[in-house]
Amino acid sequence: MSTSPTADATSKQLGYRLPAEWEPHEATWLSWPHKEASWPGKIDTIFPVYAQMVAALARSETVHINVNDAAMEAKARRFLDGAQAAGDIRFHHYPTNDAWCRDHGAIILIHHDGRGSKAARLAIDWDYNAWGNKYPPHDFDNLIPSRMADTLGIPCRKGGMVLEGGSIDSNGAGVLLTTEGCLLNQNRNPQLSRDQIETRLLEMLGVEKVLWLGDGIVGDDTDGHIDDLTRFVGPRTVVTAIEDDSSDANFAPLQENLGRLETITDLDGRSLEIVPIPMPPPVVYEGQRLPASYANFYIANTVVLLPTYNHPNDEIARSTLARFFPDREVIGLDCLDVIWGLGAFHCLTQQVPAAN
Repeated sequence: MSTSPTADATSKQLGYRLPAEWEPHEATWLSWPHKEASWPGKIDTIFPVYAQMVAALARSETVHINVNDAAMEAKARRFLDGAQAAGDIRFHHYPTNDAWCRDHGAIILIHHDGRGSKAARLAIDWDYNAWGNKYPPHDFDNLIPSRMADTLGIPCRKGGMVLEGGSIDSNGAGVLLTTEGCLLNQNRNPQLSRDQIETRLLEMLGVEKVLWLGDGIVGDDTDGHIDDLTRFVGPRTVVTAIEDDSSDANFAPLQENLGRLETITDLDGRSLEIVPIPMPPPVVYEGQRLPASYANFYIANTVVLLPTYNHPNDEIARSTLARFFPDREVIGLDCLDVIWGLGAFHCLTQQVPAAN
């Protein structure tokens, strides 16, 4: 693993920042699904949808895919051929424990000007413990950040605490969204206080302000990732999931998060523009409420991937996102089976920002 040239300086001191997801990508990085326990009884239904996702992304940018071995690569290629995926798709024989690259992949920062003696980008290798050691083993997944950095030729440094990519969202202008439900859970960093965690986020991600929401939605085994709740779609604009049915278990936590959003401000003290996005109806499989949410979309260079659930709210969510990304095609793909793995497109993807 390559290392940062100034080991004692923070990312912020070195001039790096966490870009917004809509800023230019060099690529999207993925890990091919293979863990049957993540989709018990349904994993064979996942591959065609996953291949459609790759096909859409490959029209937008380079796609890197981790596979365990040559046999898995061959299987993946068959599904991609079936989805007529074309473009720059690169396979890497980097074994993984599971498919959730958002959480086990490197979080890559960009330098504020990309010039001088410093590298234009910096990969952060956070500790990963499979959402509080819920799903061991996770040893292969924990190696992916350094392997990504080596492959890309990007310096890499340790983040110094447990953090998953789905637990944070950046506006690219110094503001970070996260949740207390996840980051303050004792199964992540029990040795660190809230202030210590926030300081680490500021220093290692090159941000200026952390906005804390509360709890996540029902069925979310990550303890409340922000990417099922509230997402930046502009420097001062967020879309936030709202449940209209007051009898639904998600009504109260989503209203509480909305209340918080209405009181917080950006770096200039301005209120956020808050745009509601509906929740899909409850998705239940084998008696388990699943964390279905339209907020789990992924913004690529020319497309936005939207999880859909065969409901009229799909079109409301699509048209809402289309307002903010008029130069991108908002593509809805059916996630009724994918969500049985307790995640959707944002959970499966990790962007590689382009160097300035």
